[in-house]
Amino acid sequence: MIELLSYSIYGCFEEICKAYPARKAIIYLGREYTFAELREMVLRLASSLVKIGIKEGDRAMLYLYNVPQTIISLLALQRIGARSVPVAPVYGSYDLKYLANDSGAETIFCMDSNFNYVNEILPETSVTRVIITNMVDLIPLWKRWIAKGFDRVPRGKFPSGKGMYSFVKLLKEGRPKELPEHRPGNGYDEALLLYTGGTTGFPKGVPLSQGLYLYRTLEWRRASEAVVPLGDSRTLLSAPLYHIIGQMDAMAPLLVGGETLIMMPRVVIDALLDHIQHYRVTNMFAVPTLYRMILEHDRVDFYDISSLRYCGTGGDVLPVEVGNRWLRKFKIPLYQGYGTTEFCGAISMSYARDGIPPEGAAGKILPGSKARLVDPDTLEPVAKGEPGELLGTSIYALKGYWNKPEETAECFLEMDGETWYRTKDIVRIDEEGWLYFMDRSVDMIKHKGYRIAAAEIERVLQEHHAVVAACVVGIPDDKVGERVKAFVVLKQDIRGISSYELTKWCRERLAPYKVPHYIEFRDMLPKSKVGKMLRREMRAEEQRKLKA
Repeated sequence: MIELLSYSIYGCFEEICKAYPARKAIIYLGREYTFAELREMVLRLASSLVKIGIKEGDRAMLYLYNVPQTIISLLALQRIGARSVPVAPVYGSYDLKYLANDSGAETIFCMDSNFNYVNEILPETSVTRVIITNMVDLIPLWKRWIAKGFDRVPRGKFPSGKGMYSFVKLLKEGRPKELPEHRPGNGYDEALLLYTGGTTGFPKGVPLSQGLYLYRTLEWRRASEAVVPLGDSRTLLSAPLYHIIGQMDAMAPLLVGGETLIMMPRVVIDALLDHIQHYRVTNMFAVPTLYRMILEHDRVDFYDISSLRYCGTGGDVLPVEVGNRWLRKFKIPLYQGYGTTEFCGAISMSYARDGIPPEGAAGKILPGSKARLVDPDTLEPVAKGEPGELLGTSIYALKGYWNKPEETAECFLEMDGETWYRTKDIVRIDEEGWLYFMDRSVDMIKHKGYRIAAAEIERVLQEHHAVVAACVVGIPDDKVGERVKAFVVLKQDIRGISSYELTKWCRERLAPYKVPHYIEFRDMLPKSKVGKMLRREMRAEEQRKLKA
């Protein structure tokens, strides 16, 4: 293991490549890249980026899917001291324009299939360079012919002209020997600008430092070390690289132990299961929804996924029912963590060395991090064992949002000489240090003086065999403060399930004051572009009804 905190991100990658040049670094659509090959591509691209005018301190947007080009671009930008800004490749021109202008990026890496959106925003942003690639640029020619012949690859535009560059051509023309010397910098230098999911309005830029990024990456890998020894992991990337979970899961094998990362451009359940079986995948980190989809996939038993040793989950609350079903079926637990983009991934993780986590636990606070539980209204500490809003900090902690002074003042506090981030989440930490997520503080429902966690009711509803999704909000009521309303999506082909049955289900599992007063069935529920439930939209909808 390289001592990560002694290096920049690129410096750490360089040391790994020197230590394990012949090891497989990335496998993508059957194409294998060793660390030596990956390093050569990174240096070639870095050389070309300097030649086309990208300088130290510049920002470049990565408007890409989970393809090797994303990893190569990120590391090449690190090599020359520039900052990457990963953004969702599903964004349209409206979101893309906002992110380009907010970040100040002058360069954008994009897929040929989403170039049209880039082209739309060029007149209204400072973007002057567009680097274009596609899903099959870096696989053998004969595979590209087959993929295109069977129409398996999205077709897009490869324009020419001033400021337009082919990713492949930049790789070919790069001259690594012409690169200036790499400047390592220090742990507080910005590594990349990652945007939050935008559940409270426009996305907020989170400038993550080199030190925080490497520290989290190291702990991410250590979480599974008890069941997957260092050097032995084969990680299947199932989270997008524009999300902090995808960043940590992709870079942990590449920066920590010189291990293999297996990539797919998009997650398709059969393809995912086939990859696990074929490559004997040991590690995977995914949102709870993906694990539910695997469990309910009608062909899951056709695949052998017994090689899995560490299955992590985060980004949303893991329904107890999903965790229990996974453990029964595959004989390994789902290791839940808790974190935010502002924490650079996780502030708590379930380490395999601690055994099977207790039901509902989201790990323990990471070494090097600190947590405080406070009353969200007064910020006074709560009694030990009681739920409270989580404040967190760590070495190289984030100091604030990019270009958002008001949001920074609202969410970051200076206490005892340290900067603490207010999560706005209500959690509980037990005597053994296990953290339990209760709810977003803004999503706590106040009924007759009780504080009710919407997430708890959603979890109970989702444990019903007919329910695929649930969203719970508080409806203003002059007599009791708020009443509980649940919006429910049933599984396809389910018939005969009534609100009465679901209410009865809740009464058998919840305290009387937590049982929903209203249940409304929906075909779908609103989610952000990174898959988080948008309760605020449901609350706003109900408030409009009250005013009508």
